[in-house]
Amino acid sequence: MTAIGAATASGAQGPQVSAARMTAIVREITTSPYQGRAPGTPGEERTIGYLAREYRAAGLQPVGADGGFTQNVPLIRTKLAPTTQVTIETAAGPVALTEGQGIYVSTVRDTDRVAIDKAPLVFVGYGVTAPERGWDDFKGVDLKGKIAVFLVNDPDFHAAEGEAVAGKFGGQRMTYYGRWTYKFDEASRHGAIGALIVHETPGAGYGWETVKAPGGENYDIVRSDYRVAMQGWLEGAAATDLFRRSGLDLAALSVAARRADFRPVPLTGATLSMDAPVEIAHVESHNVIGMIKGKTHPEETIVYGAHWDAYGVGAPDAQGKTIRQGAADDGTGVAGVLELARLFKAAPQPDRTIVFALWTGEERGLLGSEYYAAHPLFPIAQTVATLTMDVLQTAGPAKDVVLVGDGQSELEDMLASAAAVQKRTITPEALPERGLFFRADHFSLARRGVPALLLMGMSGGHDLVKGGRKAGDKWLADYMKCYHQPCDEVTPGWNLAGAAQDVQLFYDIGASLANSRTWPDWRAGSEFKALRAQTAEARK
Repeated sequence: MTAIGAATASGAQGPQVSAARMTAIVREITTSPYQGRAPGTPGEERTIGYLAREYRAAGLQPVGADGGFTQNVPLIRTKLAPTTQVTIETAAGPVALTEGQGIYVSTVRDTDRVAIDKAPLVFVGYGVTAPERGWDDFKGVDLKGKIAVFLVNDPDFHAAEGEAVAGKFGGQRMTYYGRWTYKFDEASRHGAIGALIVHETPGAGYGWETVKAPGGENYDIVRSDYRVAMQGWLEGAAATDLFRRSGLDLAALSVAARRADFRPVPLTGATLSMDAPVEIAHVESHNVIGMIKGKTHPEETIVYGAHWDAYGVGAPDAQGKTIRQGAADDGTGVAGVLELARLFKAAPQPDRTIVFALWTGEERGLLGSEYYAAHPLFPIAQTVATLTMDVLQTAGPAKDVVLVGDGQSELEDMLASAAAVQKRTITPEALPERGLFFRADHFSLARRGVPALLLMGMSGGHDLVKGGRKAGDKWLADYMKCYHQPCDEVTPGWNLAGAAQDVQLFYDIGASLANSRTWPDWRAGSEFKALRAQTAEARK
């Protein structure tokens, strides 16, 4: 990484983010006509119209389809019937599992029926292929036509001190290899017909109720590559019983899977069958993207992002409310992006291009950002960095900023320098085992090598100016009760002064990157460093 110099372009005297403007934006997009901003609904139409008007008013240049601010994102929505049943034949007799009870499955295939007939089950341990760590759980075993059964999280998540695997991955800090999305992708890459992950709350970071909450529904972008026909989870006790019926000890095998010499283990005599109709719909959604074109190196970009979508209309809560407004998640991020656009447009034209992206489908699996990454409007190799805001805290000024994904990239040094200008410190995220770094839209570009930084209020309680860490922890605990619920709304107690501080950090970092020849990199040991190195020639 070349010398960064000052981490801020503005400091305390430069352009300042307005908490009042941010609050007004969130209030607007959480009113009832927006209907919770679900993709493919009238709420999307209203949201897209509002955001495009705001981009135009800010003076951004459109980069989307037909000279507008939108990038079309074709999605599919699938839903298995609630009566879907999965039958597993074992040497000790058949086991019939009903959706949500012992098993939870869905599909992302563009098909009206999932039919699997007596597919053999194979335990693949953690299902990790990580050559930079000397790790391959598959050992060349053929999975075509089979069901791959995975453990959740990383091989060293449960490792005891002294085990060879301890520290080889992230320990209690989940890496990309621990994410359920990675495991389903690996199953598809190896040609499996289905994939099941054994659920346990510590490793997953959430309970069984969260696993089954979608009720058989799934979303995906329209893809041309191979995907498993069925993907899902086995509840822990059900998995233990299934292994026992196959003459295997799941607990002992879980320990064996923490060794680099682990090899896949067939569940002898166990086959899975299901024949389920799929309700399917094709949805046209949209990313909203604008830019300020660079004057010297317009092909080099800094991408700011947040997601405009929320969960739409759902079942009534205890107060009878049905609209899940997504005020903090991610109305605050949307407001941050719009404020950044205003500030950068008021500043001198940058040397590099600055992109302002508001993604669709984040709540359904980072779909809008994934579509952009697969169909980029600017070269990925020349994307300098991506800076994402997803749930900013609403409890007022803070003495620190919580860092998500500590140790991943050199952008963290710029964050620390910018925070120091505000007389704030860096606090590593409180719950690294939840893998929050892999659960926001920056990740779609990160997994293609682009250095990334994430601001996420859910990553730990802030050290608030008023009340300290105790008050920050209380805010987080209270907020999580409203996560994805109708009560995620603007309340009289909202104070976005702290959120504005965080957005200001991103302005200062982006201004420095946009007016320098700096190319931040991933740190040694990051699973994304080798990906970035593959495109190094494009940045010379």
